Amino acid sequence: MSDNKKRIEQMINSNEISKKECYCVENEGVPLIKFHCLDEYGFVTLAFSTRFGGVSGGEYLSSLNFGWDRGDDDVNVKENYKRMCKELKADYKKLVLSDQVHEDKVEYVDEQYTAGEEIKKKLKMTDGMVTDKKGLVLATSYADCVPLFFVDTKNKAIGSSHSGWRGTVTQIGRKTVEKMKKCFGTDAKDLICIIGPSICQNCYEVSRDVAAEFEKVFKKDTERILKRNPGTADKYLLNLWEANRIILEKTGVPSENIHVSGLCTCCNPDILYSHRASGGKRGNLNGFIMLED
Repeated sequence: MSDNKKRIEQMINSNEISKKECYCVENEGVPLIKFHCLDEYGFVTLAFSTRFGGVSGGEYLSSLNFGWDRGDDDVNVKENYKRMCKELKADYKKLVLSDQVHEDKVEYVDEQYTAGEEIKKKLKMTDGMVTDKKGLVLATSYADCVPLFFVDTKNKAIGSSHSGWRGTVTQIGRKTVEKMKKCFGTDAKDLICIIGPSICQNCYEVSRDVAAEFEKVFKKDTERILKRNPGTADKYLLNLWEANRIILEKTGVPSENIHVSGLCTCCNPDILYSHRASGGKRGNLNGFIMLED
């Protein structure tokens, strides 16, 4: 077992939620975070990256950075994608990327949307993707925002959405489920949903203005997701994990089918990139989901 894999396993085992939901695998030198809830479904692969196993250098980017706009060399980013796809036994030419602009647009994708040989082509103005095409790899980037993954166990379709506070308050999770229903006939009760590694409530302080946006949307459920930050006049701690759980439950996804990783990016900046912990000097993590050929 590599030292990096040991460090990831220590992180996973540090709390009861992540210990129950997550585990680490490493076959080709790139350790991945995977999720127990999908182990019984052989038609889908889902993995989440860490900072380990890539070629990017420097204190902030080392070493598995997937961000083209983080100050990294393009050669490094491309190699990181290729290494990840090798670990997943996937074709890097079938990666599908979106530009993630903190909005709520969800697109259906097929082979015409692949990122190309240079892995640079992205869907514009898009934060969520769904597909039923085998072999396509939906890749979404994170560094504190919430990854949402969707698996339709009946129709064999998948989705991946990027839900920061803006995406959460505009309910991109609900809109992803609705897009899957429109495209594949998905019934919410057949979905397995995963809320991936992202910033926890204790680390996520927000202003009164942001808190007010959530109060307008969540109404009586606000007490489940917001609390005053002690010692501050007008700051709040926001629980994006619980907010997205509420959205998915209200969309019809059974509570027992919603799985929260319990891994905080901001609490573990030596293993996971975190925008807040690093003051914005960081790389990008990625989630990768695909239907097996």
